[in-house]
Amino acid sequence: MRWIRFFHEVGLEDVPLVGGKNASLGEMIRELSPLGVKVPGGFATTSEAYWYFLTANGLKEAIAQELQDLDPDDPILLARASRRLRNLILKGEYPEDLEEEIRQAYRTLSQEAGEEALPVAVRSSATAEDLPTASFAGQQESYLYVQGEEELLLHVKRAMASLFTARAISYRAHMGFDHLKVALSVGVQRMVRADTATSGVIFTLDPDTGHRGFVYITAIYGLGENIVQGRVGPDAYYVHKETLKAGYRALVHKKLGPKELTLAFDPREGRLRNRPTPPYLRNQFALSEDEALLLADWSIRIEEHYSGKRGTPTPMDIEWAKDGPTGELFLLQARPETVHSQKAPVLRIHRLLERGEVLAEGLAVGEAIATGRARVLKDPKEMDRFQEGEVLVTETTNPDWEPIMKRAAAIVTERGGRTSHAAIVARELGVPAVVGAVGATRLIPEGEEVTVSCAEGEVGRVYRGALAFEVEEVRPETLPRTRTRILVNVGTPEEALRVSLLPTDGVGLLRMEFVFASHVRIHPLALTRFETLPEKVRRQVEELTEAYPDKRAYFVDTLAQGIGLIAAAFYPRPVLLRFSDFKTNEYARLVGGHLFEPKEENPMLGWRGASRYYHPDYKEGFLLEVAAVKKVREEMGLKNLMVMVPFCRTPEEGARVLEVMAEGGLKRGEEGLEVYVMAEIPSNVLEAEAFAELFDGFSIGSNDLTQLALGLDRDSERVAWLFDERRETVKLLSAMLIEKAHAKGKKVGICGQAPSDYPEFAAFLVAKGIDSLSLNPDALLRTVKKVAEIEAALDSGA
Repeated sequence: MRWIRFFHEVGLEDVPLVGGKNASLGEMIRELSPLGVKVPGGFATTSEAYWYFLTANGLKEAIAQELQDLDPDDPILLARASRRLRNLILKGEYPEDLEEEIRQAYRTLSQEAGEEALPVAVRSSATAEDLPTASFAGQQESYLYVQGEEELLLHVKRAMASLFTARAISYRAHMGFDHLKVALSVGVQRMVRADTATSGVIFTLDPDTGHRGFVYITAIYGLGENIVQGRVGPDAYYVHKETLKAGYRALVHKKLGPKELTLAFDPREGRLRNRPTPPYLRNQFALSEDEALLLADWSIRIEEHYSGKRGTPTPMDIEWAKDGPTGELFLLQARPETVHSQKAPVLRIHRLLERGEVLAEGLAVGEAIATGRARVLKDPKEMDRFQEGEVLVTETTNPDWEPIMKRAAAIVTERGGRTSHAAIVARELGVPAVVGAVGATRLIPEGEEVTVSCAEGEVGRVYRGALAFEVEEVRPETLPRTRTRILVNVGTPEEALRVSLLPTDGVGLLRMEFVFASHVRIHPLALTRFETLPEKVRRQVEELTEAYPDKRAYFVDTLAQGIGLIAAAFYPRPVLLRFSDFKTNEYARLVGGHLFEPKEENPMLGWRGASRYYHPDYKEGFLLEVAAVKKVREEMGLKNLMVMVPFCRTPEEGARVLEVMAEGGLKRGEEGLEVYVMAEIPSNVLEAEAFAELFDGFSIGSNDLTQLALGLDRDSERVAWLFDERRETVKLLSAMLIEKAHAKGKKVGICGQAPSDYPEFAAFLVAKGIDSLSLNPDALLRTVKKVAEIEAALDSGA
């Protein structure tokens, strides 16, 4: 055929002939199908067919004349030119031979599928799209569930006309592409019946931070248009690349999304229709773990193939779908990711310097902060109301909104997830966005100054007023390297991806209780003793654990996924996890906790830390903690996860904890497992030699060590003024521990607050030879520079 190519006949070298999208489909079918990657077949009209159509209808001159001297930033002129050009193409007639080839190719495709008229997807593929530096995503139209020859011919023409949508004209103009040098190929692909199953989007990096260690998968019910247009919040899955390739089940984190709507074909109406997703489906994950792992494996193969072809690492943006009738998974398209792959390695750390009233919350996109006047819009036709530098607030966005989005300081939408249109465009523009902010158009006052913050972890917030913030910018290669290992303290999985990109040697403190509070939320014994719970508490537990008949499994899975995401983010750097160190009053605040915790006069000195782990009233809970760690290390393959025992009063107590860990399958020294002990009680220092026989090292907890050395409660207003980690007593104990531990060949670090707050205390510890400092992220950069200065002074003898 002259004007048609079947996908299996083309590859990446054929972008000028069939466009980036179709060339990529051909490449996958031709090169990756033998490796098990499934891509639905189809064919493409060529770029030559496009020029043939334009020439036969005398349209090239009309296009040139219409677009000559057009101002792409004038929305009214842009819309007028777009309307004229699209109408010209739609009124054009197919040359006879081109029409016959399209009909014949469609018949062949239908016959191969055993159908008289095969449902197909009709997608545009520009010859300049899906390049590593410009995605052209969403600039032209796609049409789903097209059936029959006449319908196909109509939609192929519509796809060609979509090269001249207002947004496509504007995009090409701003990206510097000549309108008459960009052709359009139309892809016709067998329709995967995801409308009766599931679909989604995959990035072979984290789309918010650019972290390249993960495959990020989103999933919804029905056709994928809902996820791209941001109409629904999808489920999200993180799969760690390195350990998956090593053969582990490396699904390290998953999060249930609301999945509000399902887009499906309505046979009675003969069209696609959105319907509310039934509650029982919304409460289930749209993908099984096996399916997520299979998609991740395919995605890694694609990334490796494209990277090899291009001679440079090439993260990918992929669409997938599951066929309802067969249950098979397919990849529908793959293109290079064009946002993070183009960024220079510069760290920009935004920090809010004050807090205010929160007007709305949703998912944070990016890590920036912006201020501006809120402009609430219902339709992109209201663009004349929008001024440069305002904050766009709307229900959802699609490509028609892009002329407005390009002028926005920040974007807030009521619907959508991290792979929605609003999120993708916000990343490309480099502006913060809060998506899935329910009620935002009602809660954010029109015309009022607001602050949009995406610098506080997973949750993005819109504050009333223009709040003060600062931006610190640094190139990692300019930071000095230090002998003292620089670690970081991490509280929650949501901040791990961003913090892991900082130039550190790993995590010196991961607090398990933070993951308890933010993710598990249920007291461990309320799960191990579920059948004995009072009715009210049982209902609360049941509501949170609906997907888990085995309540213990809920705890282990949820905790493992929280820990696993953090360990994977820093892999292969070590991550030191401290077992739970809630006090009894804090445990009691968990769901069901009040049933199992004693009331203590002074919980700070009571039943906490190591003393709980072997006690018959909590041992079964600690064994669940052990099981979660075991799952992260053995099933997910994250052997960089190490553990630490807090508030261990005596060496005998330490030995008992190690016995219980071994009972649960975690043995110090096996598979490289290191076990540390917190040095936060004077006995840890005074009996350091005995503790060193049991543990691989120490981590100074400066807060508790200061309290207990000075005999005060830092929460008591009348004595709190005496609390100071820089007291000579605390410094003497710290120096003594370093000396004793080093004499036994053991490492010493510090994970307390003091080095982050007081550079002079960090200087003292470095001078005494401490092995590592674990710092809060916001103190990292300034402390690294200070440590380098101290080491240089020590080397010079100053």
